[in-house]
Amino acid sequence: MKEFFAKIWAFVESTKVVEQVKDVDVALFTNPWFMVPFVALVLYLIWKLRWRDLVFLAIFIGVWWVSGTEYMETLVVGEELQVGKVLPVMFGGAAVLGIIIYLLFGRSD
Repeated sequence: MKEFFAKIWAFVESTKVVEQVKDVDVALFTNPWFMVPFVALVLYLIWKLRWRDLVFLAIFIGVWWVSGTEYMETLVVGEELQVGKVLPVMFGGAAVLGIIIYLLFGRSD
């Protein structure tokens, strides 16, 4: 059984999807091993009219993308937190959290 999972893990590593997600690499969206299942998921969610799930997916991708920007890299310089840069991140996070709470509890489908 270990050999079976080792083969599966070797295949997953050969696709480089895990590495690209860790590095917040835009090349992930040119990788067919990611794009084919991702587009299939999006088309399925559209077909089933699951708009809430599509919004969650968009929020997840947006947070993932923002976390890899240069702005986030300069949020902490050395061991000091840049207080002037924290406020936009806090307000953005609060807005995203508000949207999520509204979608989960504020409306019914």
